[in-house]
Amino acid sequence: MAKIEGFRIKNYRSLRDVTLGRLWDVQNTSPLTPMTAVIGKNGVGKSTLFDAFGFLADCLKSGVEEACDLKGRGGFNRLRSQGVREPIEFVVYYREENKSRPITYELAIDVDKDGRPFVLKERFRQRRHKQSHGRPFSFLILNTGKGIAWKGEDEGWMIDDENEDNFDKILESIFKVKMEEGSETERVELSDIRRLGIATLGSLKQHPRISKFRMFIEGWYLSYFTPDAARGLPLVGPQKHLNLHGDNLGNVVQFMEREHKEKFKNVLSKIAERIPGIEKIDTEKTSDGRLLLRFNDRGFADPFFVQQMSDGTLKIFAYLLLLNDPSPPPFLCIEEPENGLYHKLLAALASEFREHATGRKGGSQIFVTTHQPYLVDALTPEEVWILEKGADGFSKVWRASEDPIVNDMVKEGLPLGGLWFSDYLDAR
Repeated sequence: MAKIEGFRIKNYRSLRDVTLGRLWDVQNTSPLTPMTAVIGKNGVGKSTLFDAFGFLADCLKSGVEEACDLKGRGGFNRLRSQGVREPIEFVVYYREENKSRPITYELAIDVDKDGRPFVLKERFRQRRHKQSHGRPFSFLILNTGKGIAWKGEDEGWMIDDENEDNFDKILESIFKVKMEEGSETERVELSDIRRLGIATLGSLKQHPRISKFRMFIEGWYLSYFTPDAARGLPLVGPQKHLNLHGDNLGNVVQFMEREHKEKFKNVLSKIAERIPGIEKIDTEKTSDGRLLLRFNDRGFADPFFVQQMSDGTLKIFAYLLLLNDPSPPPFLCIEEPENGLYHKLLAALASEFREHATGRKGGSQIFVTTHQPYLVDALTPEEVWILEKGADGFSKVWRASEDPIVNDMVKEGLPLGGLWFSDYLDAR
């Protein structure tokens, strides 16, 4: 399963320029771990970081103009960092498989003369086989919807873009020589500059690497789970995956009961360990074709329905269903999973996350933001990033493992969350 090793965000709200993990031109740091947590005070940009992933996924699904307005974002001018005229930029550095060569995807979004956002630039880079140093070659370059792309799975001839700033010169040299030689490079011109090139090219069989990346982004799961949504009464009908808000919780239970009984038994046993008294969870069809989710509590003859269950019980249940999804998302992003949970459950939840993310069968890569030291206690310095506000009002980020004192104290047995609570992870 594909894994993100690093990403960079520029000019997105308070994220003027932040990098987490490794990039093709930042190799002197470790890649992101399978389980990653970002901590920090209120107002430092954790929610913005979470939303940046959602924005990138929305750009793919809906186009950049619509994505700027979705989820109350307020349009491009509200998204671009204040006082900045440069485009919003994203860089994703990832591997399709554990031992495959990393691929870099770059995206820049700007506004035209009418103030409408459009895709200024897209690029894919990858080093050739056995190439370990130097600038990676590009197999896609698009500037304002026009450019060149390499077709096929084989790397063959890719674009040596050392003079990448002179886009016209690159095009001229390629199409004078390479096209005459019958190469697999093709000229690309998109009909809509407000939609990502990967949305179009990624649906074509002749661009398998772009297609894999498109499916990777489409598979991201950003949890906007709300217990109130889960308390609704959906129509009867099994569904494979929990949706973003969790209002199909009963439908997923229906599916798991029918198709994956052993996995569902595992979820129930863990729920029984975490929530005292819960013995059984099942569904009941109402006379009007809707679905009731029932919780059987030890000591009570009649079940409790989902409308009567606490927020914490529903959240733990939803997270366990996510982690036991038979075909889990490649990237699972959760903002403040601790909300509504008993503090002694948090270490167990963090362990569940890590076990899933590092499993042999390749579970989801998990990214969380949190305020809760009890959850951080269960993490390692390598897994934790600290987000802060700089003197200029923009966010900056660093990894807990970058501080040798923090590493030494954790090795001596001091919990990382306790160090954070004691201000050892304050501004550097």
